Amino acid sequence: MKITEPTLVLNKDICLRNTERMMAKAKHHNLTFRPHFKTHQSHEIGRWFREYGVGKITVSSLKMAEYFAEDQWGDITVAFPANILEIDRINRLAGKIQLNLIVESIEVARILQKELQHTIGVFLTVDVGYHRTGIASNDYSKIDAILQFVDIADQLDFKGFLTHAGHSYSSKGIDEIRAVHESSLTALEALRKNYISRYPNLIISTGDTPTCSVMEDFTGVDEIRPGNFVFYEKTAVLSNAIL
Repeated sequence: MKITEPTLVLNKDICLRNTERMMAKAKHHNLTFRPHFKTHQSHEIGRWFREYGVGKITVSSLKMAEYFAEDQWGDITVAFPANILEIDRINRLAGKIQLNLIVESIEVARILQKELQHTIGVFLTVDVGYHRTGIASNDYSKIDAILQFVDIADQLDFKGFLTHAGHSYSSKGIDEIRAVHESSLTALEALRKNYISRYPNLIISTGDTPTCSVMEDFTGVDEIRPGNFVFYEKTAVLSNAIL
């Protein structure tokens, strides 16, 4: 076949092998595997995950959630701060699937509660060092203020804390990846200890390909959401994040 324009060429066997290995790792550590589909954004590749029993996924936008909901994915977390300007899209999705959104302010929580027509799952996103978004993991006053409202909001079902240690991608080797991972675990374990008695079904969700690929200690974590691993493209290779 002659390629005459920009074209994505994949080795399916390698993608399947990468998926099988990450799935096996999640099972070994008794973790929920909720892969992030932002890397491939493809119905076909998504179905490859189904072959390994994956039933829950992560996406980066409501538009992406709609795309995968069309292909019968029924439990989707949008790992991007909830955009209240998309409330109509949120309501359409929440009426069809288990939709989980992330919240980092009480103002957004209040508007969601007022405008929602269906119950959604809510994760509070916490910052463990990436500094792109999220509540500081030790800002208990802000976390408590949001949770006090969510607890009485009938349309908001608190699921737990979600984080993304995206700074792991700038690591130059295993030792730096380990440092990011251990720092994240310390912050997340403090959150768990502080809130587990109040929320016995609390979920600690984390996910970045470098730490999920090369680390073996996931103490205190319930769910992982790596995405880049399906291809292991250049960004992951540079950080030595290869299984």
